[in-house]
Amino acid sequence: MKHAIRLAGALLLTGAMAYPAAADQPGADWMGMDQVLSKLTAAGYSNVSKIEADDGRWEGKAMKDGKMVEFKVDPHSGAVIQEKADD
Repeated sequence: MKHAIRLAGALLLTGAMAYPAAADQPGADWMGMDQVLSKLTAAGYSNVSKIEADDGRWEGKAMKDGKMVEFKVDPHSGAVIQEKADD
């Protein structure tokens, strides 16, 4: 009986690992990535090296004032809502 429980647990774990978590997707009412890039450029960001949908907003990395920063952008207005140094 213990062997059957261990086997069932191992199969469940293996099956869970076979299906990666789904990546976040932009919402239907979000600004397009090209619009967000335009807003970032206008706000003084350059060399955007990453931008993706994550946790209900656009997130990425770029240069600003000569430093690499991570940013979060409101998906509806394109406003930068958070910025921090990329350590």
